[in-house]
Amino acid sequence: MSKFESIQIGDFAEIVHTITDADIRKFVDLTGDDNKLHIDKEYASKTSFKKPVAHGMLGASFISTIIGTKIPGDGALWFSQSLEFLMPVRVGDTLTIRGEVTGKNTRENVIELKTEIYNQHKQKVTNGSAKVKVVEHEVEKAEEETTEDIGLKNALIIGASGGIGEAICKKLAKEGYNIGIHYNSNKSKADGLAESLSSETVKAQVIQGDLLTEKGVEHLVEQATRKLGHIDIVINASTVKFSNIKFDKLDWQDIDDHININIKANFLLLKHIVPQMKERKRGKIIFLTTQYTESTPPAELIHYITAKNALNGFAKALAIELGPFNVQVNLVSPGMTETELISDVPEKARLVAASKAPLRRLAKPTDVANVVAFLASSGSDYMTGETIRVNGGQTML
Repeated sequence: MSKFESIQIGDFAEIVHTITDADIRKFVDLTGDDNKLHIDKEYASKTSFKKPVAHGMLGASFISTIIGTKIPGDGALWFSQSLEFLMPVRVGDTLTIRGEVTGKNTRENVIELKTEIYNQHKQKVTNGSAKVKVVEHEVEKAEEETTEDIGLKNALIIGASGGIGEAICKKLAKEGYNIGIHYNSNKSKADGLAESLSSETVKAQVIQGDLLTEKGVEHLVEQATRKLGHIDIVINASTVKFSNIKFDKLDWQDIDDHININIKANFLLLKHIVPQMKERKRGKIIFLTTQYTESTPPAELIHYITAKNALNGFAKALAIELGPFNVQVNLVSPGMTETELISDVPEKARLVAASKAPLRRLAKPTDVANVVAFLASSGSDYMTGETIRVNGGQTML
């Protein structure tokens, strides 16, 4: 199905942006429009507006974001736009920019959009309509026409800036996978990793996203899908730093933090990704759990172990539902691993943990990455709902 054919009347997309002083300065630098009504508070105070008003085209420019990245997205050729500016917009206003498909011209591959912008008070500040030609990508057409299975090659690694996440990115890139390098706040680490992994044969793309909000995850998946083309494999290596807490000192928030990153984040993420896996009838989902859920755990880790046990159940239940769609869901269960996450663990405790393993050492991030790479490969196609332990033999079942 072509992109134009997939677009239906009634389809819509929204983005939200808060206008800042920096936005106005950048707009002035770009356009040269330094009208005092927009930038001079004293001048504006002597007008009927009383305060500076943002350039009308500043807010309207985000219609381009809707068209270029969402509807229709890549291949959009925007050739017509009508606009009415209904109310002033000022610094601090939060705008919701919305585009909705209202018509299709099949002969010309053109869609018509109703474009609207609302402020935080749900007042319409800009109204208009657009016409956009959908330019099909020839490579995409060629992909539609071939029946050859080229394998799963696009992997989204959540928490890629962490120790295990970074090792997974490096291993999969070495194996020839295209990599989506997710980060929440450590952009410099993600950028450096992408630069080191990109090559003529490997696409490494940096993708930012807040895992704990619907909007953040939606934005994350949209970026990943646009930059990679589609998502074949999802690997969640994200976590939150934790320390030992006695039960009488434990707050519900401590447990909730871990539940959020292990369950809520995965739930939101997969709500957006699983549909495309079902449509393609293939996919792999890989979670990281812990050996502490399968043996006598250390004391004072109720918050961590509770969340990981919940993740184990989530993964197995999901594996049952997605199996008929040829989507495998598996877990990797590392022992204590040499990453920044254990930087606060006393050296003595690390030595004790290593001594309990028949292999007499802690896991390295590369040990975990090697197993993840296997689960991402075709070699694991008949495995789902399984847990592979990477703990040096500390737990043998």
